[in-house]
Amino acid sequence: MRWGVSSLLLFFIAMPLFAQDDSYSLVGIKLADLIERFGAPKAVLAARGNEIWQDDVVFQYDEGDFYIFRDRVWQIKLSSAHGVSLGDPRAAALLVTGSAAEDRGDHLLLPLAGSRPLMLRINFNNMGVVSSIFIYRPDF
Repeated sequence: MRWGVSSLLLFFIAMPLFAQDDSYSLVGIKLADLIERFGAPKAVLAARGNEIWQDDVVFQYDEGDFYIFRDRVWQIKLSSAHGVSLGDPRAAALLVTGSAAEDRGDHLLLPLAGSRPLMLRINFNNMGVVSSIFIYRPDF
């Protein structure tokens, strides 16, 4: 089989998308299942939201930071998702996410296709660089 430049480019762009399906499936799992799968977290911390009801317990693993609501993971902070990585310039994130992403200035929101409501949020720092990436359930 002969690979053209466009075929190789498509392969390298699409390849990370297959691996992240696993991360997407972790949003919504029970706390017991998270611990069974990854073991004890490297660290456990509290994340303070703008409102008291927004406080979270966060389990940190090499795979990402898992935000817990009651007994389930509602959000995961990752170093890369959907072809975007920490440190990428804003222009690259916009190019990769395409027209389906909603540009809110300091962050992008992208609904993720699937049977569950999932969102991708890409935050930018004041230098226009990706500073954090989250996959979350907006209905939690």
